[in-house]
Amino acid sequence: MTQTKILPIFPLDLVLFPRQELPLRIFEPRYKQLVDDCMLGDGQFGVCLIDQNSSVNGWNAPKSYGTIAKITKCEDVEIDGLQLHIETVGRNKFKINKIIPPSLALPENYDPYTPEGHKTISELHEKSGTDEKMYIQAEVELIPEIDDDISVEKWQNLVTLWKNKIVTQALPQIVEPHALDHVLEKYYLNTDIPTIDYIYSLSALGAKDPNDLQPILESNNIDELLENVKKLMTVK
Repeated sequence: MTQTKILPIFPLDLVLFPRQELPLRIFEPRYKQLVDDCMLGDGQFGVCLIDQNSSVNGWNAPKSYGTIAKITKCEDVEIDGLQLHIETVGRNKFKINKIIPPSLALPENYDPYTPEGHKTISELHEKSGTDEKMYIQAEVELIPEIDDDISVEKWQNLVTLWKNKIVTQALPQIVEPHALDHVLEKYYLNTDIPTIDYIYSLSALGAKDPNDLQPILESNNIDELLENVKKLMTVK
């Protein structure tokens, strides 16, 4: 049976995979509200890659697929409480069925890095009602995890493709094989028992742009996943 839920959505310039850790510094009022609401609830929100071709009330819109982030730690960065540091870990993947727009439209000339920007948002929030949500929400459909086994042979083939890509992109500079092996050791990717998490981590090492990772996240089965990783690792 399909499981759906309403999630706060945090569009970011990155792709979060299940079980990956993601630290975030929170300073925008709308995302401080998001974190506060999460801490009063189940501590979960959705992380989606920003959709550069769309917007919601003027704000960055999310891609249709994302990953639930579970807050594992939350602390004030400053004594005034204007900045928060949170630590999160990826949970289930999801697909957005319906966007729930935020209560506020993006103000003209809004700068989230300035006190003036924060003041503008706070004043608009008071006018619209402080119970209203300043952040995007969405009705999402949870996606079952890919739990198929991955053979060592297929894993090694992907590693070889990754190495070839790095070597080719570095030309005319020469990349020594031992240097690439050191990178794999650094990220704990030397294994004889590969899992989906290894595939995700290797993909992150092979991507130059977060958009390169979106097809990996959206893969529905092991064959589609492996094919998308091969495309990512193929030098064009």
